[in-house]
Amino acid sequence: MIATNRTEDERNHPKPLCLSGFEHINRYWDRRNEIHAAKILPGEYYVTKKNEAVVTVLGSCVSACIRDKIKGIGGMNHFMLPVGDKDNRVMLDKVGNAARYGNFAMEQLINTILSNGGNRKNLEVKLFGGGKVLDGMDQIDVGNKNVSFIRGYVILEGLKVAAEDLGDIYPRKIMYFPQSGKVWLKKLHKVDNKTIATRENRYKVEIQHQPVESDIELFD
Repeated sequence: MIATNRTEDERNHPKPLCLSGFEHINRYWDRRNEIHAAKILPGEYYVTKKNEAVVTVLGSCVSACIRDKIKGIGGMNHFMLPVGDKDNRVMLDKVGNAARYGNFAMEQLINTILSNGGNRKNLEVKLFGGGKVLDGMDQIDVGNKNVSFIRGYVILEGLKVAAEDLGDIYPRKIMYFPQSGKVWLKKLHKVDNKTIATRENRYKVEIQHQPVESDIELFD
């Protein structure tokens, strides 16, 4: 019998147990791919040891899809850098809030993978997003700033990038399968509403006022 609603999907396909700390993430049964999927929003990330997918829609934000290619433990984040302080200046210096926020988003994802059995030498990285889709921000190309950060980060940390699709002017829908490393990507050439831009603009305002504190260590 084919499931006709979400409640029936959940009954017929019970969710696998998620890692501690990810109980708040929205997970659902994806009928097309016959797999449980975790949908992440700006500022969120998700890591799994199970056969699950991670899904998001990117505008100017970027996502790193990272996994231990031997053990299949992996996940994805979704973040952007704060673009300016109260004087509207771009904060991209190495010790500024923008760099610290980006570092925290990446360390959070990597550390969770490593602390759950991943090995740093086996990490495979794929990068997506950074489209020029947000307007009215004093001509600051937010997407380009995010792309510059993520490319610099992986070089600095010596991470191996297996694939990337960055920049351009289109939002992207990303579906990542950590166990196989496969990524399903769709560029949204026609977007009928402003949901993506509205969500990212709200997120941009929120992170302007968030302190950045990181006590994360990366495990070798």
